[in-house]
Amino acid sequence: MSPGRAPGVAVAAAMLAVLGGCADAPTESPGSGAAPAPVPAESSSGTAGATPVAPARRAPSVAQAQPPRSLTLPSGLTVAISAVGTTRAGLLDVPADVAVAGWWEGGARLGDPFGSVLVAAHVDSRTQGLGPFAELLEVDRGDRLLLESAGLRQSFGVRSRRLVPQGSLVDDSWLFDAAGPARLTLVTCAPPYVAFRGGYQNLAVVTAVPLGRPEER
Repeated sequence: MSPGRAPGVAVAAAMLAVLGGCADAPTESPGSGAAPAPVPAESSSGTAGATPVAPARRAPSVAQAQPPRSLTLPSGLTVAISAVGTTRAGLLDVPADVAVAGWWEGGARLGDPFGSVLVAAHVDSRTQGLGPFAELLEVDRGDRLLLESAGLRQSFGVRSRRLVPQGSLVDDSWLFDAAGPARLTLVTCAPPYVAFRGGYQNLAVVTAVPLGRPEER
């Protein structure tokens, strides 16, 4: 991440344009251009707007925490994950390949006892069409996700899915905070797509909670 920037501030700024490449005209509009029906959201009381001024210290965990390497979606499709940071401009450096998701290396890891494991990917591209993360537009509360690293695996259950207007995530920095309960946060662009306004107008934010402890693979 960019030197000299507080993690919470940097991520909140990064998420303003986290998936800027989604502004390209889609080859196929996810969800026919209609916003997905929201799943009841988990309350964020007590943590909303948190912007830590220094990296959160990682508490000891039973399993050695590791960077995630893959995510299996409810459909059974597995998406490769690569570690990403932020650019000099403070933007999250999401992989250009829609088939690959980016894990923010400044956040929590698989096996950490607290904090948000933040994973983001483009919803589509001009050349590749819809990507695997388009599935996030239709997940339901209770759907299962499987996060894996080199030596660990952990199941998560979807707790909420909501749409957030592009540019408003500064007020929701708790989603990416390295503090708070352990959780998995997935982000991608979401309809409507309005070309003259820069592309997709929303982000789909899916929050999932652990279903048990991490297990060795």
